[in-house]
Amino acid sequence: MWDRAAAGFDEAPDHGLRDDHVRGAWRALLRRVLPEPPAHILDVGCGTGSLTTLLAADGHRTSGLDISSEMLRLARVKARPVADRVLLCRGDASRPPYADRTFDVVLCRHVLWALDDPAQVLLRWRRLLRPGGRLVLVEGRWTTGAGLRGDEARDLLSRASGSPITYVALDDATLWGREIEDERYLVSSRT
Repeated sequence: MWDRAAAGFDEAPDHGLRDDHVRGAWRALLRRVLPEPPAHILDVGCGTGSLTTLLAADGHRTSGLDISSEMLRLARVKARPVADRVLLCRGDASRPPYADRTFDVVLCRHVLWALDDPAQVLLRWRRLLRPGGRLVLVEGRWTTGAGLRGDEARDLLSRASGSPITYVALDDATLWGREIEDERYLVSSRT
């Protein structure tokens, strides 16, 4: 399914980050919640690599993981200017093929809600973090009924991390390239 969706995936302003204002809004948001570069960041479900590349351009070492070969092909093209700081890998977001304590940050945007047993997935992702590492989730509950409510995501993350949770409502239209009517947010915690 994701291979078929890849060709048009970046047409959504928040997917492709082609608009300077949208890209700038995401850069500003992530700079507020991520450590100073150069952190090693895993972008789980990276799609066409928009956030992976954005973070690499800011000086981070990034690893993008996606199940779709076609999404990764497009991500490789997008990452060419920062290829020395980007490693892309095909794999299952629910069982990332990395050793424990590999990353400073595990970042996931709009993927956790679609995975079976998100509580177990978060525990696996937590094991990938070095001491003091951060889990950063951008999720939502869309008008279609799909997704996770903010309170659900906070609860899942709290149980997985055992640490205080930061919640940020993402209702700024600039992030999405349009006004939104659904619930979108970022939740994060440190190990």
